[in-house]
Amino acid sequence: MADTLNHTERWSLLLVTGASLAVIANTFNGDGAPLVASLAFSTLAFSMTYAFVRWSGPAFVKAGLKGKDMSKVAPKEIPEGMGAVAASVYILALMAFIPFAFYKDIVAATSGGGNRDVVLTVHEIETGRFLHRFPHSKLSSYQSALNTLQATTILGMADDILDLRWRHKFFIPAVASLPLLIVYYVDFGVTSVVVPNFLVPYMPGNTQLINLGFLYYIYMSALSIFAPNSINILAGVNGLEVGQSLVVAGLLLINSSLYLVPFPGNPVLTNGYVDHPHPATDSHLLTLYVLLPFLAVSLALFMHNRYPARVFVGDTYCYVAGMTFAVVSITAHFSKTLLLLLIPQIVNFIYSTPQLFHLVPCPRHRLPKFNARTGLLGPSVTPWPPEKPPSKIQTTAFFALEKLHLLQVTVDPQTNRITATSNLTIINLWLVWRGPMREDQLTRELLIMQTFCGLFGLFVRHTMALFIFSMDNRGKGGSQFPV
Repeated sequence: MADTLNHTERWSLLLVTGASLAVIANTFNGDGAPLVASLAFSTLAFSMTYAFVRWSGPAFVKAGLKGKDMSKVAPKEIPEGMGAVAASVYILALMAFIPFAFYKDIVAATSGGGNRDVVLTVHEIETGRFLHRFPHSKLSSYQSALNTLQATTILGMADDILDLRWRHKFFIPAVASLPLLIVYYVDFGVTSVVVPNFLVPYMPGNTQLINLGFLYYIYMSALSIFAPNSINILAGVNGLEVGQSLVVAGLLLINSSLYLVPFPGNPVLTNGYVDHPHPATDSHLLTLYVLLPFLAVSLALFMHNRYPARVFVGDTYCYVAGMTFAVVSITAHFSKTLLLLLIPQIVNFIYSTPQLFHLVPCPRHRLPKFNARTGLLGPSVTPWPPEKPPSKIQTTAFFALEKLHLLQVTVDPQTNRITATSNLTIINLWLVWRGPMREDQLTRELLIMQTFCGLFGLFVRHTMALFIFSMDNRGKGGSQFPV
């Protein structure tokens, strides 16, 4: 991998960087548009990530962070763990953005200086700052998200360097999510969920809410574990980890944008502003502030990781990507919506369960098998040695799955025993369905599938929710409880 930018890349990135800095300078006045500043920081983060990935590649190789791209005719070593670069730029962008979104609140809470809308009473002047009125909820949520993503980055880098075993690193995201859960408890603390209409008659007092208490925190912690690991296990072909993250982030942006536009029942004033903004407006604005720079650094990383890959992203990126989704879904209270967008990841986890829990032999890597003669990928298999064949129950299950076209089974014609079964990932399952194909085509089809599943999830969330719940929370006066 070349460690220098070509002429076109250099001047393009300089132009983007200059434009981003100009917009950032123009919006730093206390009353600027934070969303515009976030877009500018995102484009700046894209330029920095693109350049730093290119420049730091040789240093990673020299430090031993490298790997071979085995799905190529002539495998060569390329930098590995480059997701750490993208994650670092992402964290810096989130840090630098803080004054642009919260400057006015900070000034008003500390001295009132420069904020003409704030009138200080004599009592407030004599007793000092009115910190008890500081609207800290969104800033603390933002900081807790930042702390969680920082912890995730550090732990992910440790995993990339130390190559931790699966059972040791599975709970890493739960540890990293502690700052987020603690601030959620202090600032919001709502643990009630809306009960589906068909269950309301069976609830005490026909209540539409049920308080889960401590169980809701366990659920949020479980979501923080699942989201990063689900990205991590749906991997193995060039561009797939970053590609699926780009798709999910884009769908989350669409979901949050739906709450920032006029919705039914709320009149729009002549000046274009909504008369009664949605109660979740601030939460979904915060979602945009977190997701926009993530989308930018991911796009820059994808341009280096797509087929043919020049870098590998490593576990750090998978952890940070999944944790970003968990963070915004928890802070903006749409965790069930996130699960609708992770349908392929959920299916992949369920399908992989027998191997993940070693009910079926599980090799360390379950990548598709590359055929050097044809240049195509096929499903990889787990061999069953003659001295330890599948049990009768396993054999019955395997043949049943084969009839349903959910597994590829190899049988010894002499003994009529199973000698190999395809590895249980939806990547291999897709190859069972579609047959051998080029790596770039495989990635493209999987990302198209991810997109259609996500769009279907959004459709279900915002159109079919009324069949289950009394109101879609985009409607006026909708539920402000976790959905």
